[in-house]
Amino acid sequence: MPKSRIRKKADYTPPPSSKQSTAIKLTNRSWVAPVMLALFLVGLAWIVIFYVTDTRLPIEAFGNWNIVVGFGFIAAGFGVSTQWK
Repeated sequence: MPKSRIRKKADYTPPPSSKQSTAIKLTNRSWVAPVMLALFLVGLAWIVIFYVTDTRLPIEAFGNWNIVVGFGFIAAGFGVSTQWK
């Protein structure tokens, strides 16, 4: 059986850099952790106060929707946590 020819691979040459490299500017995200923790604590406090005061506080007119408001604050805390780097 005849031997196949070995193909020579071309050496890699990087493309010419026509652009100047741009510096990546990272924004200061020091606000994320305090806001996230504050939202978590406000949501937790909202739900605890709702149960401890026998549904009279924080807003009596909301009734059981106060639980949804508390979990809304907690969910907002998780939403803010996605900005943490």
